[in-house]
Amino acid sequence: MYRLICRDKNAKRGELTTVHGVIQTPVFMNVGTAAAIKGAVSTADLREIGTQVELSNTYHLHVRPGDEVVRKMGGLHRFMAWDRPILTDSGGFQVFSLAGLRRIREEGVYFNSHVDGRKIFMGPEESMRIQSNLASTIAMAFDECTPHPATKDYVEKSVARTTRWLERCRREMTRLNSQEDTINPHQLLFGINQGGVFADIRIEHAKRISEFELDGYAIGGLAVGETHEEMYRIIEETVPHLPADRPTYLMGVGTPANILEAVERGVDFFDCVYPARNGRHGHAYTNRGKMNLMNARYELDPAPIEEGCGCPACRSYSRAYIRHLLKAKEMLGLRLLVTHNLYFYNKMMEEIREAIEKQEYAAYKKRKLDGFAQGEEQEK
Repeated sequence: MYRLICRDKNAKRGELTTVHGVIQTPVFMNVGTAAAIKGAVSTADLREIGTQVELSNTYHLHVRPGDEVVRKMGGLHRFMAWDRPILTDSGGFQVFSLAGLRRIREEGVYFNSHVDGRKIFMGPEESMRIQSNLASTIAMAFDECTPHPATKDYVEKSVARTTRWLERCRREMTRLNSQEDTINPHQLLFGINQGGVFADIRIEHAKRISEFELDGYAIGGLAVGETHEEMYRIIEETVPHLPADRPTYLMGVGTPANILEAVERGVDFFDCVYPARNGRHGHAYTNRGKMNLMNARYELDPAPIEEGCGCPACRSYSRAYIRHLLKAKEMLGLRLLVTHNLYFYNKMMEEIREAIEKQEYAAYKKRKLDGFAQGEEQEK
């Protein structure tokens, strides 16, 4: 059940009640592809830094250790010792990113495992069964993430197939949730809007999938090569045609600036690998932009990554020490930076929620973006 608490123009402040807890939105979902956050961050760490939702990958968990293994272990929540909501993507993006290894058919996709090369078939029913075995809180419908660029004719045919697949996903999830041995019979289903950068296709598809009355709706197939301006344009065109009384999820996006822009356009669910990936490469997100802790200027810097930050790294360690750890290739350095970055994202979402409630979102967004710009200039 999604409740829209208030709006500040198009920005939404809501909450989604699930069997694993209430999600306050807008929310950033911390990405744990293989049921773990890269950078040695534990679920206890996730709780400490204010994580609401963990996101895991259907395809990767199907390949290793196998969704049947996870099912036998009691589902993903028990397997990874996490008692809050989990969203699993459908596996569609990973399947389609293996362009040289797959064949798309009406029934689904035939492809080879990136791990051992074995042949795998995944269609809507298989994706739903895998996600049911994982017992996530929210399951994503199986779709095709159309490549960029792509012809309009290709995108139209792809979107039509994605719609047919959505119907099959909904039918199979209804069946699975009614089974006596289903671990999570309250699993929610989000549909995915596609259409590349063609606004007319996006709008028509948004209208069509809204008729399914699903638990939430995602905008997929963005941040795959188009410009930020094109992405923002598509969000603006699409969101008004998705149900306002359901969560709107922008998949795989993005930078703090991307999130601020998308919230203003009505999006309230986000995920991205950036905070963890950049942390593992020595980069820290701050209110003054992104810092590269590998830079020599931090060799004797006693300050925390960011003054006033309440994350475990900033409470105890200096920039100089973290830089030393990175240079020495000590895992602790990566762990501290990833933890800091995830904390920064989660804290920013908390600030966003407060700004929308106070009807001050436009001013908050401007302050935040101005701070990023100043810091990036100083870091050069």
